Amino acid sequence: MLLIEDAGTAYGIIELMSNLDDDLVKADKASAYRIFLTVFIIFGSLAGIAGGVLFWTLSDLPRVNAIEEYVPVESSKVYSSDGQLLAELYYERRTFVPHYEIPLQMKQAIISIEDERFYSHPGVDVIGILRALVHDIRTGGFKQGGSTITQQLAKMLFLRPERSIRRKVREAALSIQIEKHYTKDEILGLYLNQAYFGSRAYGIEAASQTYFGKTTKDLTIGEAALLASLPKAPSYYSPFRNPDKARQRRIVVLQQMLAQKFITRQQFDRAMHEAIPTAPHQRTYEAPYFIELLRQQIEQKYGNELYTAGYKVYATIDLKIQRAAEEALKNGIRAIEKRRKSGVQASLIAMDLRTGHIKAMVGGFDFWKNQFNRATQALRQPGSAFKPFVYATALREGMTPEDMIADEPISFKGRPGQIWTPRNYDGKYNGMVTLKTALARSLNAATVRLADRVGIANVIKTAQQLGIRSDLQPYMPLALGASDVTLLEMTQAYAIFATGRKIDVIPYERMENRDKIVVEENLPRQTEILDEKIVRELREMLGAVVSEGTAVRAKELKRPVYGKTGTTNDYTDAWFMGFDDNIVVGVWVGRDDHKPIGNKETGAAAALPIWINFMKQVGPGPV
Repeated sequence: MLLIEDAGTAYGIIELMSNLDDDLVKADKASAYRIFLTVFIIFGSLAGIAGGVLFWTLSDLPRVNAIEEYVPVESSKVYSSDGQLLAELYYERRTFVPHYEIPLQMKQAIISIEDERFYSHPGVDVIGILRALVHDIRTGGFKQGGSTITQQLAKMLFLRPERSIRRKVREAALSIQIEKHYTKDEILGLYLNQAYFGSRAYGIEAASQTYFGKTTKDLTIGEAALLASLPKAPSYYSPFRNPDKARQRRIVVLQQMLAQKFITRQQFDRAMHEAIPTAPHQRTYEAPYFIELLRQQIEQKYGNELYTAGYKVYATIDLKIQRAAEEALKNGIRAIEKRRKSGVQASLIAMDLRTGHIKAMVGGFDFWKNQFNRATQALRQPGSAFKPFVYATALREGMTPEDMIADEPISFKGRPGQIWTPRNYDGKYNGMVTLKTALARSLNAATVRLADRVGIANVIKTAQQLGIRSDLQPYMPLALGASDVTLLEMTQAYAIFATGRKIDVIPYERMENRDKIVVEENLPRQTEILDEKIVRELREMLGAVVSEGTAVRAKELKRPVYGKTGTTNDYTDAWFMGFDDNIVVGVWVGRDDHKPIGNKETGAAAALPIWINFMKQVGPGPV
């Protein structure tokens, strides 16, 4: 409660009372004095309440120097090994751009339409508020708010989006404080990086990429004017939804820029004739099957930070090699579908033999129709591509490529009352043959006899040591590839056939945070599995598959290559797994519903041409 402490003021009041008209003078002076004091106290109390409300409104304002700790939500980016941007991963598509890298025409465009006295007011534009008030009185509504860019920034960073007098008072107080601590250019830069421009684009760089497919520094005056028109109502002025309204709003911005002498009449006329964008430049992933695999792996480690922290992920994919893989697979499928029913799928993995880096991955014909990754998720029978595990087991037990094995009929008990007798592809048997010939010509009877000799349990042990993690059935048909595996497992195993060393598969080399500090680095890790003698012998045998066996077509590469075809019953799956001295590549072809590809569509006919096409484009030498 307020008290009258000034005696002179009290006497002045009493003296004033003595001059009242006759009726009041006749009244009881003491009573009048009490009435006056009551009125005075009421008004004083109201003033105190108003002061208290103001104190309550402003007492818990956030620290404006918290802006120095401001970390914007920012997209993470994935780059290829040759420095190309593969993908952006985000909730809000945003890339922070320092204020000094934002072009002048962009700053002028946003100032002209949002806050023409930006460089002269202290954070609150009194003239703008009065003008907005007059406009609202005339129109009978509340449409113009008179908020400055600084006020909008304060609201974005510190306040809830509520419509109340309290918020407006806090917004004004914060704006004045912000202006005391930061330069106009810093404030403008923060605003442009924080503003929402529609179409999931947050900040000026994401907006520039989304609407025009270019970086902010390359914006024209007309493009800058269009972007400046969006923050007021991104959906309403969207050129994709309302091109006429977008064009009209851009005209207003350009007229404002002209009136404020930011541009010349000639620049105005030129900008007026610039085209309005018709569709967003939403980035579709390069190497989408690989990116999805990478995204899942990193998300397991970093959670939601992957989409908000602005990481830079340096992947192992080489974009040139990746595109070669996509082209080879596309051409291969089209060639098959010219002679067969449509619906054929394929997958390919290429891996650096020295490092374990995945250089290319294609998980199917069209990721945007079906995201199922047939390179890593599909479990399919490898057919004869599994046979090298049998021969590697024999070599590990002391046999040599020149040792003999009988290619003669042999039978085993299968299901109760059934006998399983493996037959060669051509229905013929060849008597005694070397191990090298048996593998080169993919002789089923000889391979099963060899598996029986070394023991199917030992074959499984070898396969598991070489990286096969899928369940392998401990029955003789396993020797001919009757258990499901993934293409990735097979590719990793064939890398061991090539070098003797098991290498960890690496999809990305390192990750950096937004300050370019390395937060994770993946170095090649290798484990010796096969000794050098066995590797030489396996290379000799897998080389014979190309020189004289089922993959002779690969001789057209005119350089040493090694590998093995694979075909399953009824031509359901076709494989070719192979390598040269630098890269191991696996190809699978089939249908998702496990129906046959088509008669005679063997590994040599369906998968090998894709492999050859890819290897031609990659060429010899390190990848």
